[in-house]
Amino acid sequence: MNKVFLMGRLTRDPEVRYGGSDNQMAIARFSLAVDRRRRSGENTEADFFNCTAFGKLGEFVERYLKQGTKILLSGRIQNDNYTNREGQKVFSVQIIAEEIEFAESKNSSGSAGSAPRQEDAAQPQGFDPQAAMSAPSASDFINVPDSVDDDQLPFT
Repeated sequence: MNKVFLMGRLTRDPEVRYGGSDNQMAIARFSLAVDRRRRSGENTEADFFNCTAFGKLGEFVERYLKQGTKILLSGRIQNDNYTNREGQKVFSVQIIAEEIEFAESKNSSGSAGSAPRQEDAAQPQGFDPQAAMSAPSASDFINVPDSVDDDQLPFT
């Protein structure tokens, strides 16, 4: 099984080009900085991963992601080995993105522009991503009568 999950921030704006047999498929390349777990008192270290997203996901990356955006990515690891101009074999890996979701709200990241989840990239008419990501108001909740015991609720 080849599956990877990463949470991190884009280190730069994605580079997007269009290719494939009909030059219509988006190919988005970006770098993701992922913090390593640390013990208390230690300095944070990060690993940097080169990632690629194809097709509709590549279009999503082009439209909504930019430097500093925190995302959760699931995908697979792929060898990216080649021989350079000097004839030396270069070994590296890249992450092929299969799913991407935002890992923080727009307000937390301080980003401008709408930021729906990857699944919502093709929004129905009248959908407001800003409203969908805002905090619920008091009117969004129902009152639970005092006569209901906590153990009767599906949550606590």
